[in-house]
Amino acid sequence: MDWLFLTETIISGLMAGVMYSLVALGFVLIFKASGIFNFAQGVMALFAALALYDFLAPEGWFNQLFGFTLPVPIAIVATAGVMVILAWLIERLVLRYLINQEGIILFMATIGLAYVLEGTGDLLFGSDVKPLDIGIPQGAWDYLLDTHGLYIEKLEIFAAITAAILVTVLAIFFQKTRIGRALRAVADDHQAALSVGISLRAIWVIVWAVAGFVALVAGIMWGSKSGVQFSLSLIALKALPVLILGGFTSVPGAIVGGLIIGVGEKLAEIYVGPMVGGAIENWFAYMLALAFLLFRPQGLFGEKIIERV
Repeated sequence: MDWLFLTETIISGLMAGVMYSLVALGFVLIFKASGIFNFAQGVMALFAALALYDFLAPEGWFNQLFGFTLPVPIAIVATAGVMVILAWLIERLVLRYLINQEGIILFMATIGLAYVLEGTGDLLFGSDVKPLDIGIPQGAWDYLLDTHGLYIEKLEIFAAITAAILVTVLAIFFQKTRIGRALRAVADDHQAALSVGISLRAIWVIVWAVAGFVALVAGIMWGSKSGVQFSLSLIALKALPVLILGGFTSVPGAIVGGLIIGVGEKLAEIYVGPMVGGAIENWFAYMLALAFLLFRPQGLFGEKIIERV
């Protein structure tokens, strides 16, 4: 066995898993805090990347209106502001009318929201692929390539470090802050949270704004890697197996699930794919998720729900 090639494959899978996890984090945040499975999370990452590109590009709407583009740090802050405004609009126009509704109704609302955001992004920014360059290191890490012969992308290492910081901050936010505890209370029971004085509308704006910030980080990483394109919204489909493995309510589970999916699909494609005709990487994650649904439906870190009947 070529151990160097195996090591490179595993590391490549881990880095790919981190990219999946960045999208899955947004799903976990909203589900953990409101009980809503947000089908629009992938489109939110796309919309954030499109907005960031517009602030930076000479041909963007911002430059056409004001005659200048923004520096990268200010553009990122401005895009975060756009995602906060988007969260406020979602609460004002959609969520406030669905308080205490069934989960399936909320889920269907997010499907509609996904199509609205995708159509709005197409209308405002166009559907062509847009290169996103904000100064994140690109290419192979020369040290590993020269000393060990391993080809590892600098962008993927940067994404891994970013994901680790995000998970740490979010875990502290949910466990140690008053707002984090209020978010979990809202997820358990909307009416009970309202009865003790928790503002459901304010909480929903906060959690969707935080999820929008996570979507911005995911959009930056994926946009820097493969350009800002509308296929970015389909990452949501790959994030679903990640959630099933890690658990819909676990922030660390989103990372662990992503790493398992990333490594598993790479190894399966190389070592199992030739036995079944190849292309196993496209569906391996879903088969693994199906196995988890059969034997551990709550995921590795999810909470087991027991209901009295």
